[in-house]
Amino acid sequence: MATVTSSAVSIPSFTGLKAVAATASKASAAKVAATTPKLSVKATLKQAAVAAVAVSASALLASNALAFDVLLGDNDGGLAFEPATFSVPAGEKIVFKNNRGFPHNVVFDEDEVPAGVDASKISMGEDDYLNAGGETYAVTLTEKGTYSFYCAPHQGAGMVGKVTVN
Repeated sequence: MATVTSSAVSIPSFTGLKAVAATASKASAAKVAATTPKLSVKATLKQAAVAAVAVSASALLASNALAFDVLLGDNDGGLAFEPATFSVPAGEKIVFKNNRGFPHNVVFDEDEVPAGVDASKISMGEDDYLNAGGETYAVTLTEKGTYSFYCAPHQGAGMVGKVTVN
């Protein structure tokens, strides 16, 4: 069972900075300069580095959180989904990747999906196959609940799976 979680990353804000209009008087400019807080280059670079790291971490978390991979056929050539049972958050993309023992397909059982979900809209056709290693089929499940699926040509051999959408 795999679950991907994300964490909040805060990005520092630049508070305390004031916009200053140009003035004709040198005395006014000196007074404004004396009351306006100054930032050192070192602080600015540090804040920029923190912001860059936060943006990079957010992008990495987002890219990892948006896809869950399932192999069709285990590495030993067994007729199985790997993993066969797993959980994903609602809206996460599930990528079924043909591995071994093909041809395979992914068909969601119309009697074992959440109420209101049309299994035919999220399934491959029973006569459609992934015929070569590395071919993929992707689906995004948005309704919470448990979905059962199978490989039509290998269902009798036990190639079945179950995903819980949280």
